[in-house]
Amino acid sequence: MATLRSAQWYAGQDRNAYIHRAWMRRGVPGDAFTGRPQIAIANTASDLTPCNAHLDEVAASVRDGVYEAGGIPLDLPVVSLGETNVRPTAMLWRNMAAMATEEMLRANPIDGVVLLGGCDKTIPSLLMAAASVDLPAVVVPGGPMLTGTFRGVPLGCGTDVWRLSEEVRAGTLSQEQFTRSESAMIRSRGHCNTMGTASTMALVAEALGTVVPGVAGTPAPDSRLLEAAHHTGRLAVDMVGADRRPASFLTGASFHNAIVALAAIGGSTNAVVHLLAIAGRLGVDLSLDDFDRIGSRVPVLVDLQPAGRFLMEDFHRAGGLSAVLREVRDLLDPDALTVTGKPLVDHLDDATVWDSEVIRTRSEPLVAEGGIAVLRGNLAPDGALIKPAAASAHLLRHRGRAVVFDSIEDFHARIDDPGLDVDADSVLVLRGCGPKGYPGMPEVSNMPLPKKLLAEGVRDMVRVCDGRMSGTAYGTVVLHVAPEAAAGGPLALVRTGDVISLDVEARRIDVDVPDDELVRRAPNEATVAGFANPRRGWERLYVDHVQQADTGADLDFLIGSSGSQVSRESH
Repeated sequence: MATLRSAQWYAGQDRNAYIHRAWMRRGVPGDAFTGRPQIAIANTASDLTPCNAHLDEVAASVRDGVYEAGGIPLDLPVVSLGETNVRPTAMLWRNMAAMATEEMLRANPIDGVVLLGGCDKTIPSLLMAAASVDLPAVVVPGGPMLTGTFRGVPLGCGTDVWRLSEEVRAGTLSQEQFTRSESAMIRSRGHCNTMGTASTMALVAEALGTVVPGVAGTPAPDSRLLEAAHHTGRLAVDMVGADRRPASFLTGASFHNAIVALAAIGGSTNAVVHLLAIAGRLGVDLSLDDFDRIGSRVPVLVDLQPAGRFLMEDFHRAGGLSAVLREVRDLLDPDALTVTGKPLVDHLDDATVWDSEVIRTRSEPLVAEGGIAVLRGNLAPDGALIKPAAASAHLLRHRGRAVVFDSIEDFHARIDDPGLDVDADSVLVLRGCGPKGYPGMPEVSNMPLPKKLLAEGVRDMVRVCDGRMSGTAYGTVVLHVAPEAAAGGPLALVRTGDVISLDVEARRIDVDVPDDELVRRAPNEATVAGFANPRRGWERLYVDHVQQADTGADLDFLIGSSGSQVSRESH
């Protein structure tokens, strides 16, 4: 093994080496500092991130594996973002969590890291950090929760929140019954059991090559997750010995495979903005158009909510990601490597689909071409996204009159107004929800439908927004519109009554207003008043430096890598 990075702190007999060893000794044997890899366990466990609350137990298994392989495990609590709790949106702090984790990995005497994440933003932020510091790194996803039931029917957390809450608004479900379902929805530890962002990012992280193949999607309460964590701890020590860093195996081929996987599992649109950000840290040339070019024609094989019927416990039972990837093996790049040092495709030989209702065969897909589609047009010059598998087929080509909301507050104030001039053919437009405008690009694009239309039986409408949508959500939603309204995008110029044209097959989203008229228009006062204008702190830094959704919404000064080198001593 080459000289360890941690030796820069611990080797030698001078005062500084003495200080580093002495303060870390505290019962640790002396040989802990001589030739044994120091492995950080970057742990996002937090009681306020309920989906990650069990990660301390996972970390204990990682510790055992690290010790067994001859390394020294070191618990490193890092910023944790609980999607369900933090306001105004967890996405506001994804970049902060990535930056803080990167700096702590670089600043400390460590040789490698095991990344423990689960809830939506935790795995993306950890991978962004690992890519920028470029120390040997491997992910252990925390896993989905088990399936809860209500009135004898399985509940998909997130997806059924949206469905049941709309039934209450429509008057077909009582408030008492809705409240009763609350305790049934979250049955166990773990993140959302639908193909939301948490499940998507765990599976996509494995397709990227950053998770031991076969681990992502293991339910959080399953003892096999702890076994996998133990093995991953051992692997982290091996990775240090082999100097297997993210930059050595995360290539364009890796992102190609991640996009194929994203499409085949019917994954969350949020994965697009996260993969773009991770690629930006590595210097991998990845664009919005690559998602359409590589993934849009890939069949959706996983029959899972919100696009289908089943849940993550079923997915794991049916064969998991490896079974899906074997079905689309011909679409994968065979050169893409993983944390094991072997190509991803080499791990698929024994994969089997055990339940073809949950994981469809290539010849009988859930959706023939269901990958995320990238739209462009005069309403989204830099692109927008739609997830056809979660949309209504009859709305994928649609023309309708815009009903515009200048902010989320404006939307909430007026959407249920009986006098609102809206019908089933209208297109709901919400702006001021992009990275700069909100700030942080919240999950508000899947706008609740007007109450009066719900009462008429309407369950989907075309919706357009510069924000994001929960990965657990569904509907015909055009989102991630770029540039956003607050960055001068045309969305700021749309007026109620303008006709909006959506054609997913043609990859177009347009407002039927002549270009010269759009140029003459200016945003109205209510639109501008709704944009974020923070005075200080992280929000000020974020608004001043965040980039647009089409490049990953990272901060401009965080693009790229600084490596692991620290040039100066601390004493």
